Amino acid sequence: MDWTEIAGFITGAACVWLLVRGSIWNFPVGMVNYVLFIILFVNAGLYADAGLQVVYFVLASLGWYWWLKGGKEHEGVEYSDPSPLQFAGCAIAIIVIAASLQWLLHRYTDSTVAGWDALTTAMSLTAQFMLSRKWISNWWLWIAVDLIYIPLYISKGLWLTAFLFLIFLGLSIAGLLEWRKAKREADQRNKAAEVEV
Repeated sequence: MDWTEIAGFITGAACVWLLVRGSIWNFPVGMVNYVLFIILFVNAGLYADAGLQVVYFVLASLGWYWWLKGGKEHEGVEYSDPSPLQFAGCAIAIIVIAASLQWLLHRYTDSTVAGWDALTTAMSLTAQFMLSRKWISNWWLWIAVDLIYIPLYISKGLWLTAFLFLIFLGLSIAGLLEWRKAKREADQRNKAAEVEV
């Protein structure tokens, strides 16, 4: 265990806690976390996970913008879910990204967990994109990813990181419940506003 794993633990937990609460501050805290995990994962030989952190950084930048200025009249995106076509696009993206990454990892790295590394990377990229769009179903994908990551990190001796992802699992469940509640409350406010008009 080194300083990057400890700092990654702290910033990661803070980022997801802010995200569960729907706070825009999850993005800058997350960006610090991604840099720390790039260092950690490269040293552990989890190359796809390291590359994933770079993409997370870019998606966090986009998410920060979308949450602030996206949506109708540039007032920020609202809690929603993808359309069936968008959901199918996400599923296809997972399959294509995972297959491509697995091939690359087998061919060009010494990864001992290429399949799992590729799958979790593909799922995480898609979940991060969904999160950036404020799609509630992103939490279901994070729950599945966390259930895979925990034993993967244990197998690599990253005990603190595995514990962090156990915390993430609990926070992902809380996030799902909290975002569903926030959407119900927003829908009720919108209906009440329509009635008043």
